[in-house]
Amino acid sequence: MKIYEIKTKQIVNRSIAEVFSFFSKPENLKVITPKKLDFKILTPSPIKMGKSKVIDYSIKLSFFRVHWRSLITSYKPCQTFTDEQIRGPYLFWHHTHDFKKTKYGVEITDRVRYVVPFGFLGRIVHWLWIRHNLKNIFEHRSAVIDSLFSTEKYKLYTDDLNQGAVA
Repeated sequence: MKIYEIKTKQIVNRSIAEVFSFFSKPENLKVITPKKLDFKILTPSPIKMGKSKVIDYSIKLSFFRVHWRSLITSYKPCQTFTDEQIRGPYLFWHHTHDFKKTKYGVEITDRVRYVVPFGFLGRIVHWLWIRHNLKNIFEHRSAVIDSLFSTEKYKLYTDDLNQGAVA
């Protein structure tokens, strides 16, 4: 069984409380996920994040809609949280989100470890498509996060979110 890993880092010039607050709202996944995945949260909002929280959503992979269920396995406000797939397209998906205050702002680190299904055939599909697709998803996330946190759009969006108008 081959375990793959993606690790990304970026720094945003906001307070750690603002950044963690944004990421700890599962509803914001739709904001940072490419539109082509047609991301939909199935768990009723608002979702209160915390350890042992289960979150259901669906995404579109090519022509197929996939139900994904995540379990929050660790949660330390303004520091870290981890979500693990308990149902979805991977045999294993473990995603840790770390937040660290630096002199330049908040360093956001994503570390995903995952295993694709279907043995040797899955490894070929990973090499041909999955790794590129995941790379594009995380590049999209990074660009949206940079844009969102570097403009007043962030304040406007979070004000709307606090009033219940989730995009």
